[in-house]
Amino acid sequence: MSRRKKKKKSEEHMNESWLLPYSDLLTLLVALFIVLFAGSSVDMQKFYSLSSAFNNELMTGGTGFFQYPGPVPGGSSSSSDERDKEQKQEGEQEQTKEETLPEQTADQKAEHKRLEEIQNRVNSYVEENGLKDQLDTSLTVEGLSVRIRDNVLFDSGAADVRTENRNIAYEISKLLEMDVPRSIIVSGHTDNVPIKNARFDSNWELSVMRAVNFMKIMLENQNLNPALFSAKGYGEFQPIAANDTTEGRAQNRRVEILILPRTDETIQ
Repeated sequence: MSRRKKKKKSEEHMNESWLLPYSDLLTLLVALFIVLFAGSSVDMQKFYSLSSAFNNELMTGGTGFFQYPGPVPGGSSSSSDERDKEQKQEGEQEQTKEETLPEQTADQKAEHKRLEEIQNRVNSYVEENGLKDQLDTSLTVEGLSVRIRDNVLFDSGAADVRTENRNIAYEISKLLEMDVPRSIIVSGHTDNVPIKNARFDSNWELSVMRAVNFMKIMLENQNLNPALFSAKGYGEFQPIAANDTTEGRAQNRRVEILILPRTDETIQ
């Protein structure tokens, strides 16, 4: 009699055990539907919110499925959403950049026009004197640049302007006589071939002295204001061509005159 009672209790206990796997199955189904819903939504913020809430409720005490940053750990199912998000951010950054760029004012347009006129005068001088291969001009947002090859002015490794070429510096100085004065930067540049002689220990020193000596000749013109001039030496560190060819090195050895656009701070 006692054996039958024990057997009956055991069978009843076994019959109730189906509730545990059934509840686990329901939990997994709920998790699956939430994953599918969250994975199909482009709003990753909603997904993170849902995953966090679900993880707190059902996965307390362990590492939950939704603790990963995407629907599948290490998977690629969220890669498209991430790319869309990155593209959106890039678009917003580009739009912000465009909005912050100031529009060109009427005064700036007029100044650009005046620099074009100065450029035309310099170009006319270049053509009249057959210096197209030695001098050229370019107009950029920084200002008007007049570029002179070093072999027009200097002997190799020397910083003194050749006597026969001093007239070029003086003629350019007359082209810089403007109704409205503008700041001017004279810069020297070299190639990357090392130099070390009795006067210069580096290309940097050579480039500085070439800029200074050329500027001093231009300032012999009493109509120019020395307060508007400055000299710089960049050595080999701002090349405009590759230094691995003879032609490239020749282009990099140069003196540049940069005429800056007029601003309110320009000395009158």
